[in-house]
Formats: sequence, C-alpha cells, structure tokens
Amino acid sequence: MNKEIFRIAIPNIISNITVPLMGLVSAAIVGRDSGTAAAIGALNLGVYIFNFIYWNCSFIRMGTSGLTAQAYGAGDFHETTAMLARAVVISLALSAFVLVFQRPLGEFSLWLMGGDQIVADYFYARIWAVPAGILLFGLYGWFVGMQNGVIPMAISILVNSLHMVFGWWFVFSFDMGIVGIAYASVVSQWIGLVLAIILVACCFRKTMRKIVLREVLNFASMKRFFKVNGDIIVRTFCNVGVYTFFAAASAKMGEGGTCDDAVLAVNSTLMQLLMLFSYMNDGFAYAAEAMTGRFIGAKDMFSLKKCLKYCVVWTFATAIIAITLYLSGWEWLFTFFLGNGSEQELATVLAVAKRYIGWIVVIPLFAALPFMLDGVYAGATLTRAMRNSMLGATIIFFIVYYSLQPVIGNDALWLAFLTYIIFRLVLQYFMADRLRDIYRQIDIK
Repeated sequence: MNKEIFRIAIPNIISNITVPLMGLVSAAIVGRDSGTAAAIGALNLGVYIFNFIYWNCSFIRMGTSGLTAQAYGAGDFHETTAMLARAVVISLALSAFVLVFQRPLGEFSLWLMGGDQIVADYFYARIWAVPAGILLFGLYGWFVGMQNGVIPMAISILVNSLHMVFGWWFVFSFDMGIVGIAYASVVSQWIGLVLAIILVACCFRKTMRKIVLREVLNFASMKRFFKVNGDIIVRTFCNVGVYTFFAAASAKMGEGGTCDDAVLAVNSTLMQLLMLFSYMNDGFAYAAEAMTGRFIGAKDMFSLKKCLKYCVVWTFATAIIAITLYLSGWEWLFTFFLGNGSEQELATVLAVAKRYIGWIVVIPLFAALPFMLDGVYAGATLTRAMRNSMLGATIIFFIVYYSLQPVIGNDALWLAFLTYIIFRLVLQYFMADRLRDIYRQIDIK
C-alpha cells in the first residue's frame, strides 16, 4: 500500500514543490533586481490575484480526478474518456470567460488588493497564460484519476523550470521588471499545455475510447459532474477568499490602513513558505484522492481503510519536515531576497519576520490533516461536507480577525488563519459523521 501511495504522491510532491519554489525564485529575481521590499510586495500582490483566478478554477482538477478515478476503478474506460472530454470543454469555456472579461476582472482585482500600476502591468501581461493554465488543471486531474502521477510531475517541472529561466532572462537581459515574470508564465504555460496534449495522445492509446458527443454531454453524467464541481466551486471560493483577504489585509497593515512594506513583504513571504508545505502535503492528498476514488469504484473497503491510515501517517511526517525547514532557513531566505538592498531595510524586515515566524511553525501541525482530507472527500465525491466545512471555517476566520485586529494588529490575521485551519478539520470530521460517510460510499456506488 505504501508503494502505491508513493507511486502517486512522490511525483506530485516533486511537481507541487516547483510551484512555490518558482514563486520564491521569482521574488528573489525581483528583489535582487530592485533591492526593495516594495517590489517583492507588488509581485506577491500580482501572484495573489492570479491565485484567486486559478484556485477558483481548480474545481476542474478536483472534480475530474475523483470521478475519473471511480470510473477507472470500475474498469469503465468509456467514462474515463468522456471525463477527459468534459474537462476540456469546461476548461475552454472558463478560459473564454476570463479573456473576454479580463478588463473588469483586472480592475476589480486591483481595487480589491490595492494594486498600483506596476501590479496592473503584471496582470494584463500574465492574463494570456490563463487559458493554458486552466486546461492544464483539467488534464492534471484526469492524469491523477488515471492513477498516473509521473506525467503531471514531468509537465510541472518543465513549466516551472522554464518559468524561472525565462523570468531571469526577461528581467535581467531586457530590464522588464515584474512584467518579465508575467511573460515568463505565459511562455512556460503554453509550452506545458502542448506537451500535455502530446502525452495524452501517446501514453493513453490503450485506454482511450471513441469520443461520442452524446455520451460526453449525457444529462445524468453532466448533472453529476456539475453537482460535484458546484460544491467544490463554493469550497474553493471560500478558501481563495481567505487567502486573498490575507494578502489584501497584509497590504493595509500599516498605521491608518496604509501599506507597511516590511509587514507586507514578511506576510507574503511567510505565506509562500506555508504554501510550500501545502504543496508538499498535497502530494499525499492527491494520492488519497486518486486511490479513494479507485477503491470506491472497485468496492474494496479493506484497501480504502488501509490507504487512508497510511496517508495520515505520511502527511504528519511532511509537516515535521516543513517545520524543520522553516526553523533552519527563514533568516537566510530574507537575507537572500534583499541582498542587494540597504542594510537598514534588511534589518527592519528581519526584525518583523522574527516576530511572526512562530505562526508558520505551528500552523502545519494543524493543517496537515484537513489538507489531506480534502483529497479523500474529492475522491469519494463527498463534496457537500467539504463545502459546508469550508463555509463554517471561513465565517470563523472573519469573526476572529475583525474581533481582534484592533487589539493585536497583524497577529490577529495569523491567529484568524490558524483558527480557520483548526475549525476546518473539526467540521470536516463531524460533517462526515466522523468519517463514516466516506466508507458508506462503497455501498452507494
């Protein structure tokens, strides 16, 4: 069982880690190019805006993965092929929507995040990467549902490596600033999409069946697809709302609601470190998602319980690794980012970071299990409980923040986030009848 878990988890961990590493490298490029915390903050605001867009489209990956895995476990390759077609159709529709409404989306996002002209330039350059990014979401979900973690890993490594290379080239050779980072995303995402299409055609010929539009758009199948994804959309919107609000509140944490560049740089960088853990943990969440769906489709209760037990063990091991990395490397990271800036600004940022570093040391211990359970719920298509637990945790987040922010300032933001994580776990557990509803899916299917 551990071999099966790692067969899916390790490739996904490797590919996932390249995402925050790409973000950290991009921040380092911009920081060393400008030498200012303000530039790093501006880049991170732009990244948060696109996280908002991408995360709200991530339901395509989660919904496609769970449903594909169940069809795979049942040996229904007509349905796995139809799921691929559905994912592509929905991805194309979403991509068209984002491009057509890019101007109002951009203006609203900039207003919400308090972005300046530099952030606007980044947004309108990177927006052309969105169609490729959304289509890759659908394809990644399908690959994982087909129990293949190697192909998404290869594509992610290529995309994020190209992003770092092109980002360095555009910034330092063409003096493009953070806009160069945006165009690096455009080029790398489209190259990754082309590779993904080639690999689908080459590696899944034996399991591909003829695509029949009537089967793809079958009412019952589409109803189930949208029901699952509708719950995931609400869940994802809440999750993205918390992270986006965290960024927006960080940008207004100075006196009188003004931006304190040091606090913004520290909050956004520490959150990038926390996202590094999240992406590591997601490797086991993807394994749990793929294997939960597979064992439910195959009606294999013994293997399902064994899989979940080992996934819990490994996800906590990941938390311990992340905490060790945080404690040993945070000071070096900030020093590297601002190595070309003034000693006074570096000292200010380090002092602020030292004050708040404890939060991201504690959070992984509580976040490990709810992050992994998201994968289990998606694989079981138990999306209503996933949705409702996230709604409740989000409400708690805002209650804690607005109650304590006038008293303890930036610490209230971090405390609210920790409380959000804890309540997310508690609600997940009880809203699924202490996880019994997951096992009941085998009898239902």
